[in-house]
Amino acid sequence: MTIKSESMSLEIDGGEIVNDINIEVFPGKVLALIGPNGAGKSTILKILSGDIKPTSGVVKYNDINISNIPFFDRAHIRGVMSQSQTIAFDFSVLEIIEMGWLHSDHDYYTSFYPDVLKQIIEDCELQHLADRKFNTLSGGEQKRVHFARVLLQLWIPEGDIHPRFMLLDEPLANLDIYYELKMLEIIKKHLSKNIGVLLILHDLNTASKFADNIVLMKNGTIVKNGSTVEVLTESILSETYETKIKVNDTSPKITYL
Repeated sequence: MTIKSESMSLEIDGGEIVNDINIEVFPGKVLALIGPNGAGKSTILKILSGDIKPTSGVVKYNDINISNIPFFDRAHIRGVMSQSQTIAFDFSVLEIIEMGWLHSDHDYYTSFYPDVLKQIIEDCELQHLADRKFNTLSGGEQKRVHFARVLLQLWIPEGDIHPRFMLLDEPLANLDIYYELKMLEIIKKHLSKNIGVLLILHDLNTASKFADNIVLMKNGTIVKNGSTVEVLTESILSETYETKIKVNDTSPKITYL
């Protein structure tokens, strides 16, 4: 199974937001989506998740048009973490995380629930925040709570290798270094569970070290789609970002001059 877009485009009020996007997210791999502000990265994630319908083209989950997959079934396949997710009501952190649980009608899965919930909260180091009201948290803390919710949503028992996907829009924004590395560590651990990851990033060095493949965007179109070595070149990056960029070939470090 993969998540794949074919000739995907979106127009709003006659303006082209993204055009002819062909990308594929594979289980067990990280695809990083990078590019300047306004390149269309978040729009692509929203279309791939099914939150927005493209004007033309198609999104397929395992070669099935996403339009033919009921929303609840879609939720079992992919978990989504947007840049900011406003919560109108005064839910606690624990309640927000618990919203990710999709197996209330499955007695066998439900037997795992208390231990799974506890483990995810511990992995994300949210024990001390569990009773706090979500809207009182900092931006970085809210990111970690939503990430825990996605992990709970995609949980299945050990040994089940059914492919699933995380679609994460700038998940590292507002995190300090410790929690940034912690989140990347957790994501990496879940790759071995046949989970594929689409990750929108601004830090080119993180993309270089962490992604298997990269899609570089600008002005709603794909500049380059390929391996980190193919995409992260001085000439391509400098032209795309309109900034002189130096790539150190001996150690994967990118600097802006």
